[in-house]
Amino acid sequence: MGDVAVGARSGQDGEDRGRPVEAAVPAADSAVTSGNDSGAADDGTTADQQNLTGGRGPGDSTPQAKKPQRSFWKELPILIGIALVLALLIKTFLVQAFSIPSDSMQNTLQQGDRVLVDKLTPWFGSEPERGEVVVFHDPDNWLAGEPTTDPNALQTFLSWIGLMPSAEEKDLIKRVVGVGGDTIECKGTGPLKVNGKALNEASYVYPGNTPCSVDDQGGQFKVKVPEGFIWVMGDHRQNSRDSRYNTSDANKGMVPVDKVVGRAIVKAWPINRWGTLPVPDTFDQPGLSAQAAAAVTSPGALALVGAVPLVLVRRRRKAAEYRKVSE
Repeated sequence: MGDVAVGARSGQDGEDRGRPVEAAVPAADSAVTSGNDSGAADDGTTADQQNLTGGRGPGDSTPQAKKPQRSFWKELPILIGIALVLALLIKTFLVQAFSIPSDSMQNTLQQGDRVLVDKLTPWFGSEPERGEVVVFHDPDNWLAGEPTTDPNALQTFLSWIGLMPSAEEKDLIKRVVGVGGDTIECKGTGPLKVNGKALNEASYVYPGNTPCSVDDQGGQFKVKVPEGFIWVMGDHRQNSRDSRYNTSDANKGMVPVDKVVGRAIVKAWPINRWGTLPVPDTFDQPGLSAQAAAAVTSPGALALVGAVPLVLVRRRRKAAEYRKVSE
């Protein structure tokens, strides 16, 4: 073998001839062998790589480790937090629950009823209308001397986020009788008049009550509601301290529109009293609006009405003259 190796190198230069020829030694470490040695697989992977992959080829699927699922009890606080945030947003911008604390709105509402109040439409500039039942903040100490509740911390928190009826006892609920520009009048036992139109209140005034109260404390009145205010009265006329009996306050019994929380739209609790709170038909009668009455009786409107026949007569005369000329 050694002679063969020397003979194979005899054609090289002199420097190579003086060097001893070393016998080829098989490589001991497969990590440094070429891709053609016996330590490599046919597909180019080394034995160590095959050991790491478990002998699977490139086409084999490797099972993926499953992600551990989060425990329900770990997700529960997150769900509760989301629910509380949604409840707070709904209570602030959409709907809020209120509890009826007295009998002043019987029989429409009973003490202990829960109502849902629409708070969305006021954000878009909507103002209270005649016949609506509204919740409003105490405008000027109307509830002085009235008993108040002392809710615990949990009730206060749940009320704040809207999951329970409001614990704020400075809110009242009444029916809107007049809006800005209206003239409201009560004489004797009634009927109540709005802009000279008598209201038929039999559908909502407490049975046995008269629309107007005969007393010298405020039951007899005639007032004009300023713009930006409303005049409110309870349906239990003889058991409601409303606009009639607060005419000595800073607003003369009126409620500023910006004090209105929203319109009560639904009786939500108890279940057997569930129902909506629509505007009675008597508030839809023609001519009830002060603006409509003013439009008809104003000098400008009367002049317009009187001018229409004169214009028609003049046009007919011109048409007749034109026909004569044409002939």
